[in-house]
Amino acid sequence: MKYMLSFTVNGAPADVAVGPTETLLDVLRDRLGFTGAKRGCETGDCGACTVLVDGRSVRSCITLALTVQGKAVTTVEGLARDGKPHPLQQAFHDHGASQCGFCTPGMIVSLAELLEKNPEPCRDDARAAIAGNLCRCTGYVKIIDAAMAAARSPHKKGGPA
Repeated sequence: MKYMLSFTVNGAPADVAVGPTETLLDVLRDRLGFTGAKRGCETGDCGACTVLVDGRSVRSCITLALTVQGKAVTTVEGLARDGKPHPLQQAFHDHGASQCGFCTPGMIVSLAELLEKNPEPCRDDARAAIAGNLCRCTGYVKIIDAAMAAARSPHKKGGPA
C-alpha cells in the first residue's frame, strides 16, 4: 500500500507515493535525487544521514518518511544560497575539514542547526552539536576549527537551518 507524502525539500514542494516503512533517507536519495545525506550505519548511530526537519537535525535513516508530512526538510544541498556555499560549507573547504567527505554532510547539517540556534558558539558547543556524528578520518580538530570560522563569518545566516 502506498500513501501520498507532501512536504518541502530545500524550499521546493515534493509529492511522492511512499510505503509505510520507507525511510526519509530512501525517499531523499532514491526518489528525489538528494544524495548529500549518506547511507552509513542505517541504525541512527553514525550521523552520516543527518538532515533538518523543521530546523531540527534528525537521522533520516531511522525516520519514517510519512512522519515528515507537511514539514520542511533541508539537506546539505539546501544550505547553499544563490549559488554560494553556506559559510559552514566554505569553512570546511577552507580548513581542510572534509578528509574522505563521507561524514561531512551530516557534520555540516548538525552544525548549521547549532549556528541557527546559537550564532556565537564556543568550541564545546560545536563538539556537543556533532556528538552523534562519527568521523573515522580525523580527530575532529579541523571540523571544530571550521565551525568556529563559520560562526565568525559575517554571512553565517547564509542558509536555512
